[in-house]
Amino acid sequence: MERRTLSRRGFCLCCIGAAQAGLAGWLTPREAYAEARGLVSLIKDSAAVTPIVTHRLRGDVSVLEGSGGNIAVLTGSDGKVLVDAGIRLSQTNIRKALADLGADPVTHLINTHWHFDHADGNEWLHAAGAKIIAHENTRKRLSQVQRVEDWDYNFLPLGAGGIPDDVFSSDRTLKLNGATLNCKYYGPAHTDSDISVHFAEADIMHVGDTFWNGVYPFIDYSTGGSIDGTIAACDANLAVVTDNTIIIPGHGQPVSNKSELQEFRDMLVAVRENVAALKTQGRSRDEIVAAKPTAAFDGKFGSFVIDPDFFTRLVFEGV
Repeated sequence: MERRTLSRRGFCLCCIGAAQAGLAGWLTPREAYAEARGLVSLIKDSAAVTPIVTHRLRGDVSVLEGSGGNIAVLTGSDGKVLVDAGIRLSQTNIRKALADLGADPVTHLINTHWHFDHADGNEWLHAAGAKIIAHENTRKRLSQVQRVEDWDYNFLPLGAGGIPDDVFSSDRTLKLNGATLNCKYYGPAHTDSDISVHFAEADIMHVGDTFWNGVYPFIDYSTGGSIDGTIAACDANLAVVTDNTIIIPGHGQPVSNKSELQEFRDMLVAVRENVAALKTQGRSRDEIVAAKPTAAFDGKFGSFVIDPDFFTRLVFEGV
């Protein structure tokens, strides 16, 4: 089976970029997911050594790449506002990247959803002064053991300091650093806890894991996600953004746009239609995987951790 090199710009569940040199012979995607407990540990460990790359955008907003999901940072006199927390073992490198953006302390943290590669850093950021804001389902998921079947992994609850203390059920608007931040719940999408955060004046939108730029996404059916919910979230995003909007995806190249989001959404719809048609014919899951319903998109989206066969199985589960 062909072995694949993992890019730091791809699925930063990996956080593998700087550690790649020491990971020759690393697991193929299929092997990795068969040994998901080891993979999660590897992700966390490698986060300690992966460098953080800062991309300065506009309107005092930047994005930090390299610790789990892409992290947005708004700077200003009200203190730094973060969207997502990355992985806690990245703390040293994230602190340095934040310091390079100015001396103001971290005062607010918004979680786009509950997954560890977006919320594992909650506790240290709370200790540093951040008020944690999230959808109520994120608090629920982070407060109890969560089993993700596709990773064969039980995630333990975060400590009290890592649990969001300001939650909402639908929408929340924040006024910070002279900016308007519109937080909106999608309904069940990639999980049942996903929100977007739109920096209105700068027209920058963090859409969390409802968009994986240039790679097939993971969909967490264990905690309420589905292929249909993910497509619906893409449609909601496309209805809000314009050609001028900077889009921050959860994973992949961290500075994106409407055209790339549209391409991702169209891929999801096409693969769903292909899998559904085969399933209607009475094909089994393994037969559908063997039929390669993603083939037209594999060159663009299929060269990373969620390989075409794994993504096909995820779609099959939801149609």
